Amino acid sequence: MQKILAFKKSILGLFIFLGIVATLLLFQLKFSFDFSQFFPEGDEDLVFYQEFIKEFGVDDSFLLIAIEKEPTVFETDFLERFDAFSKTSKDIPYVIENQSLTTLFYPLKTSFGYSRLPIIHIGDSLKYDKDWQKIKKDSLFTGLLVDEKATSMVVSLETEDTLDYEQCIALLTALRNSLEKHGFDDYHLLGRAFFYEALVNMQKEELIKTTIFATLLVVLVLFLVYRRITVVAIALSSIILALLIFLGVLSLLGKELNTLSSFYPILLLIVGTSDVIHIMDDYLAKLRSGLQRQIAMANTLKEVGISTLLTSVTTAIGFASLVTSKSSVVSGFGINSALGVLIAFVTIVGFACSLLLLIDTKYVLPKKNSSSKWTAGLTRVNQFTQHFPRGILVASLLFMGICIWGLSRINTNYQIKESLPSGSAIAADFEFFQKNYGGFRPLEVAVSAQGEYKVTDFFVAQEVERVVQRLKQFSAVRNVQSANAFYKGLHKANNLNQSDYFILPKERETFEKYKREVQKIARKPLGKFVNTEETKARITAKVLDIGLDTLNTVYEEFNSFVTTEIDSNLVKFRLTGTGILLDKNAYYIKDSLLQGLLMGLLLVALVMAFLFKNLKLVLVSLLPNFLPLLFAAALLGFLGIPLEATISVVFAIVFGIAVDDTIHFLGRYKIGLSKGLNKEEALQVTFAETGRALIITTLILFFGFLVLLFSVHTPSTTIGMLVSVTLLTALILDLLLLPVLIRKLL
Repeated sequence: MQKILAFKKSILGLFIFLGIVATLLLFQLKFSFDFSQFFPEGDEDLVFYQEFIKEFGVDDSFLLIAIEKEPTVFETDFLERFDAFSKTSKDIPYVIENQSLTTLFYPLKTSFGYSRLPIIHIGDSLKYDKDWQKIKKDSLFTGLLVDEKATSMVVSLETEDTLDYEQCIALLTALRNSLEKHGFDDYHLLGRAFFYEALVNMQKEELIKTTIFATLLVVLVLFLVYRRITVVAIALSSIILALLIFLGVLSLLGKELNTLSSFYPILLLIVGTSDVIHIMDDYLAKLRSGLQRQIAMANTLKEVGISTLLTSVTTAIGFASLVTSKSSVVSGFGINSALGVLIAFVTIVGFACSLLLLIDTKYVLPKKNSSSKWTAGLTRVNQFTQHFPRGILVASLLFMGICIWGLSRINTNYQIKESLPSGSAIAADFEFFQKNYGGFRPLEVAVSAQGEYKVTDFFVAQEVERVVQRLKQFSAVRNVQSANAFYKGLHKANNLNQSDYFILPKERETFEKYKREVQKIARKPLGKFVNTEETKARITAKVLDIGLDTLNTVYEEFNSFVTTEIDSNLVKFRLTGTGILLDKNAYYIKDSLLQGLLMGLLLVALVMAFLFKNLKLVLVSLLPNFLPLLFAAALLGFLGIPLEATISVVFAIVFGIAVDDTIHFLGRYKIGLSKGLNKEEALQVTFAETGRALIITTLILFFGFLVLLFSVHTPSTTIGMLVSVTLLTALILDLLLLPVLIRKLL
């Protein structure tokens, strides 16, 4: 070990070089957001959807612009400007098609064929009232292109699929310029491009904000503990260097930062600080005892360094347990975090230890020794565990029972709006569309004709219409559209455009006539609903963001209807779409979470078995770390916080970090026994020499994760609160329950 430490200058130079390279690589880091990242990989519904979109395209490639006008949109100047904007919107980059009430027409059958009647007579204000009454009676466009009070109108844009961030920005910039040019400043946006822009901007803001807050916190705590600017500078530079190298590695590997990326600075800063404190505390204690720097550092790395390595490994295992998640965002976060923890350890040991050896002892030792106060306080805690072991065990069992009760109350009634930045424009716009239009969640129904039938056959169309009408009966389902709209539209056009005739014709002969006419005059629009072979079709709709558990009831009732009421010999129906896949991902969270944590517990048990070589000690170490996991789950239940993909990382964070204190505690206890101390003497030494570092690191973790309370991202705020509280609980269990278990079971 001392031979390796002799190369301290070379090691220092190597890490400085890596830091410079990593800084340059930061400019290549990319941010991304895509709802598909949350799809359950390998699921049969995902496989079906991927085949479905090959013929019909994705269901979220839209951008809606709602423009408000009080008290009514039926005002000539507004309609003229709205129409001009609507027509020019097709020229915006990456826009394929546009649609609005001023660009659409009613078809009307005349003796000369079909003519087009404007839905709104823009140039004739005397007809506005009649136009509005017609729109309301038809109910084809209310809640879709105009709200029910006629105080806003929508331009609906179909955009190209799979737009990246730069393309979304180009689209939105051109759109906003066009809105400004036409004199519109009171508008609302909804769509994938707008989500992409808003959430990537949030990611950047959160990354910067959490880095600054966490850094200031680390500086404050380190200064209060060590009272030496030199020590604070060494620790902070080591931790920031670890963060830089980690982000540089992500950039080198081509990883993109996503919605969970704001956790990386906090994790690296706080986990790195924990490593620094454990190593530095022991090193400074050895310096105070009179050992030379080289020998003190060598002994520290042999005693505390091994424990710190193992805590880094177990923390990495905790994060790596997320790899079992079917969400690529969550599994990727787990792998990246595990990598970051290991990079932090290597950087702390290499860079910080080299710096400590190069700096004169007088600049790092505290001017005032406060360790005696810590020792006295921790001795009292140890004596408390000696005097009240039964009370501690009973309280722990009672605590476990309460946690199990809370666990049973967990729900998955997740809503998309909870992931949006609180108080932001996108959250306000999302709520506007939720209230006045069909919301954001797309709903697709795949229609498959059976046998020799086609989806355009008369009897199949009748079954499709039954499904359409059933969907409209659900209050949460809006804007239901199908290929039948074309046939119903022509039936209406052939009956003086009367609203009562917007139905499928009852006679097959009439239907066949309309079908031939649709092929002539609306082949391209029909192609959005029916494939070329006419064997498959789609029904599209929007679903309000009313919560997953509530929506599941809708899905179950729909599936029951098509199973029992529809002739499956003619046609079959299947729910699909991005909304369904996002919802289904919640089903896997509990299972994958449990599997991942069990795997993590097993791997950590193996690591501890290798370290302690004592089965009882392994069991003792796992018990105090199981309760914080239960507590985190119980908080979700008691606080009514829905369990979803982002929140699920709480358990990996808690498990991965909480076990660190246990390893340090038991590692020091084992060293005491190896030196010939009896059980009580070893425990006393452990409290005196390790308890201080445990409390300081946990306080840093506690306040560090509380930084997330300043986040505008609701799941991040929840995670910050849950992790802070449960890690504090883990410390209390390590200081109170762990000594009792050692005395009882070892």
